[in-house]
Amino acid sequence: MSEKEIRGASEAEIAVLWGEEPYVYPSTEFIAQANMTDPGIYKRFSLENFPNCFKEYADLLDWYEYWHTTLDTSDAPCWKWFVGGKINASHNCVDRHLARHRNKTAIHFVPEPIEEKTEHVTYQELWVRVNEFAALLRDFAKLKKGDRVTLHMPMVPELPIAMLACARLGVIHSQVFGGFSGRACADRIVDSQSRVLITMDAYWRNGTLGDHKKNADIACELAARDGQKVDTVLVWQRYPGKASSPTPMVKGRDHYVNELLPDFYGARVEPEKMPAEDPLFLMYTSGTTGKPKGCQHSIGGYLAYVAGTSKIVLDIHPEDVYWCMADIGWITGHSYIVYGPLALGASTVVYEGVPTFPDAGRAWRISQDLGVNIFHTAPTAIRALRKLGPEEPAKYRYRYKLMVTVGEPIEPEVWRWYHAVVGKGEAAIVDTWWQTETGGFLCSTLPALKPMKPGSAGPGVPGIHPVIFDEEGNAIPGGTGRAGNICIRNPWPGGFQTIWGDRERYVRQYYARYCRNPQSKDWRDWPYMTGDAAVEAADGYFRILGRVDDVINVSGHRLGTKEIESAALTVPEVAEAAVVPVAHEIKGKEPDLYVSLKPGFSPSAELEERIGQAVVREIGKIAKPRKVWIVRDMPKTRSGKIMRRVLAAISNKKDVGDVTTLANPEVVEEIARMAG
Repeated sequence: MSEKEIRGASEAEIAVLWGEEPYVYPSTEFIAQANMTDPGIYKRFSLENFPNCFKEYADLLDWYEYWHTTLDTSDAPCWKWFVGGKINASHNCVDRHLARHRNKTAIHFVPEPIEEKTEHVTYQELWVRVNEFAALLRDFAKLKKGDRVTLHMPMVPELPIAMLACARLGVIHSQVFGGFSGRACADRIVDSQSRVLITMDAYWRNGTLGDHKKNADIACELAARDGQKVDTVLVWQRYPGKASSPTPMVKGRDHYVNELLPDFYGARVEPEKMPAEDPLFLMYTSGTTGKPKGCQHSIGGYLAYVAGTSKIVLDIHPEDVYWCMADIGWITGHSYIVYGPLALGASTVVYEGVPTFPDAGRAWRISQDLGVNIFHTAPTAIRALRKLGPEEPAKYRYRYKLMVTVGEPIEPEVWRWYHAVVGKGEAAIVDTWWQTETGGFLCSTLPALKPMKPGSAGPGVPGIHPVIFDEEGNAIPGGTGRAGNICIRNPWPGGFQTIWGDRERYVRQYYARYCRNPQSKDWRDWPYMTGDAAVEAADGYFRILGRVDDVINVSGHRLGTKEIESAALTVPEVAEAAVVPVAHEIKGKEPDLYVSLKPGFSPSAELEERIGQAVVREIGKIAKPRKVWIVRDMPKTRSGKIMRRVLAAISNKKDVGDVTTLANPEVVEEIARMAG
């Protein structure tokens, strides 16, 4: 693209200066056993057959009553799916598998301490435990259909048990990521108006048994100040019969679950026959500023979508051992650890701790020991494992047929390591793109139908029809090298219904920008705006460039940060890279590049220069960093995401704000001193 063309582009367009990667094809052995080998699925799910095409996903489930309306648009853009249908998510994930899979493992729970044995929860045991806990919630906690309950739990089997018990009763659950503070938990309690909190006294993380109960006390106190009283706190003990937290129980409010459960031994709770469009759960987005948004997901539409995409994209069969290394506190864990895999009768792995404890071989040992054959994780974790133990996977005898990446774009260099070293050159990779709000995958290759392309998410999955708009709402054609705002033309069953208690914000943030007629009840007038920037190749594959907000405008060139980071990762010594904008008097902004190195390498001026030149070589002089900072480690959240906001504050000599909740707050001061 010439400079003239870039300068003439609209504000919604981003200059894309890197080239397309070549295709990589999966093995014929994979294709032969894949769940989806029929290329006709794209025709079946075309816009001509919308919305009735999604019956194919809904038919994977058990329904008490069939629906009379597939898609109700009367309250556009608050879409309702499978209206008139009656269903229960708990029945679909547990009860219906008993006839054929009663003695099969539903959940493999791997504790973080290596001396503790893996717990294998069969579908029969899961059914018993879900029933007994549902009876406790109904008869002791007095929860009923439509109530909201907040869960603040770590990665333990009791979390999916609690979720499925709520679903059985028609109670709306709101799980808060276990690593979040009591304050974050309180905000979600207040917004959802929960009077019951389900938590755990302690859990293991990075070799430490942390006091989690104290967060419940903070959450209840702060929620009460904001007008929402929690009258019941149900505390699971990490070690039943033993208190692992020094924080005392509050009399009358706090109750140990394992002390109450014997009263409900043998209890059986008939699943509520729920309207398909009723809410199943709230999932709050975890923004660092502003009020958290409670994304409200339905029962029927959501469950149909995650079951369908788990089958055709993740290629899950009942005999597979599937491990998604995300946290159930995020939407990935809800959709692709709990509801999707269990709806298909698979065996899903729940791992309590961090994948690098006690060393970088832990994930591969777990895979070898359990016979994991589908592995699902985020680029953040892949980069960490590549940094700490690039040769570790070769030491273990696991064999993946499929590997998944999720959560953010994956750089081509990291993709190649994932494929060659983790997948041993055999596993197919699906690089999925989606969001908390979307419930399930939006873009991905189908492993037996579409070749892989490093760094590219691929086309829309069946039934999803993306489009890239410029500022004026004009579609940017594929193959032009011009990027813009990626939107979805049509609704889909997994999409959230609204923001809990704030419909106006839902419409304003996700639909107003490109709405053609605010009075319209026609879904064609309401494209969904994702807030991500992307470019479409001539072959219809989409490359996600990150959030629209993560664009750096350098002398009129709007550069995506992800391609600059990808260029830095082509330098063999570099493990992680993060780009942030720095104010410049003439250029407007210029990029600062932070990198951390793989073990065994040391910082040097020569290496800084080589990294800067790699960016120039891969992208061009316009993207050359102002400064390359080689740091010991990146500031990260408890879930492993790099806090670019903190790095941007350091580069721009601004206050970094509260960093005490980071996993490694000490590195912030270290980097700030280095940056002077």
